[in-house]
Amino acid sequence: MSKKRVVVTGLSAISPLGNDLESSWRNLLEGRSGIRPITAFDAGAFDAKIAGEVRDFNPEDFGIPVKQARRMDRFVQLAVAAGNALVQHSGYAVTEENTDDTAVCLGIGLGGLSTLEVFHSKLRDSGPSRVSPFYIPMLISNMAPGQISIFTGIKGPNLVVTSACASSLHAIGYAYSDILLGRCKAAVTGGVEATITPMGISGFTAMKALCTRNDEPERASRPFDMDRSGFVMGEGAGFLFIEELESAKARGASIYAEIIGFGASGDAYHMTAPQEDGRGMASSMSRALRDAGLSPEDVDHVNAHGTSTHLNDLCETKAIKQVFGKHAYTIPVVSNKSQVGHLLGGAGGIESVFSVLTLFHGIVPGTANYETPDPECDLNYMGKGPEKRAVRTVLCNDFGFGGTNGSIIYKRWEGK
Repeated sequence: MSKKRVVVTGLSAISPLGNDLESSWRNLLEGRSGIRPITAFDAGAFDAKIAGEVRDFNPEDFGIPVKQARRMDRFVQLAVAAGNALVQHSGYAVTEENTDDTAVCLGIGLGGLSTLEVFHSKLRDSGPSRVSPFYIPMLISNMAPGQISIFTGIKGPNLVVTSACASSLHAIGYAYSDILLGRCKAAVTGGVEATITPMGISGFTAMKALCTRNDEPERASRPFDMDRSGFVMGEGAGFLFIEELESAKARGASIYAEIIGFGASGDAYHMTAPQEDGRGMASSMSRALRDAGLSPEDVDHVNAHGTSTHLNDLCETKAIKQVFGKHAYTIPVVSNKSQVGHLLGGAGGIESVFSVLTLFHGIVPGTANYETPDPECDLNYMGKGPEKRAVRTVLCNDFGFGGTNGSIIYKRWEGK
């Protein structure tokens, strides 16, 4: 039986670089940073006072009524906004004929952290009677795809994948696999996160994971650079509309790229640290190559996890060398986190959007703030900025706590 083909026919983005797809992509290519001092709360007492916030976001601008928005955590508001924008961008009309064959599958790492903090304070200060009946529905991660379903009328598989910072790529991989298996014909997929809160910042700071270069926020996230000192938290949503090729052709959809491979692996090593030899990361990439039927030389670009932490960037560099050998030194390796920060469970969503746009426009973004080479991180990280390239395939990586790894390969659509 021939393998079905799955294509990307819609994109949406709400990010620290902009509240829509166009401005997010434009500002990425212009080398702008979305990282600023935190405004979501008073971060004066915190060691880390910077983050990649989505600024000037108004749910009403995305068709979410005020009353309903008040009953949503910020991550759900972002998800519904991005979901509405995605369906519009895809040109996909949800009908009685296709609604059961359309899925919503998202990656979310932590869910409604801000809601948890608000109602914990109410419980502590005023007692249990002050806890809202909307507390649980606002908090749970699956409310994001649930609310997208309510707003769009999509009635197919509806679920969340939670696997730390690999959540989005695993969600896209799951949706891709479901279409291959014939369980659905189309899907809203990607990832979202909104955890720039006192608990979120303090938790990662306590782990010594966050950068505290507060006096230069735009230069704080510096993946693969010798002076990297931790990641900068970001928030936002990056979604893809994916569907079976024949379905896309039949409705005359615009096709932006094709998904051709997915791989996942586990380190079986440590709660938070990757294997020092990068073996688990390499396994994820190799599995994606095998699924796509590609050799290492067929990959033209790697959109890296690239968190700007010492250990991750070193291990990912080692893993890329293991998988690609000499070819590793010719591949542009880029980290979008240098400009948007680390969206945690939503990272693979926004990075997949940028990967697809890289293929569609033939422009590889740069890695911002790559200024001082690290002898142990010696690949082509595109520190000089964007470059026009005839890229045919992009391998996108994301790795998470618990040793969970995900890799997806996107291919340029060539009209056949």
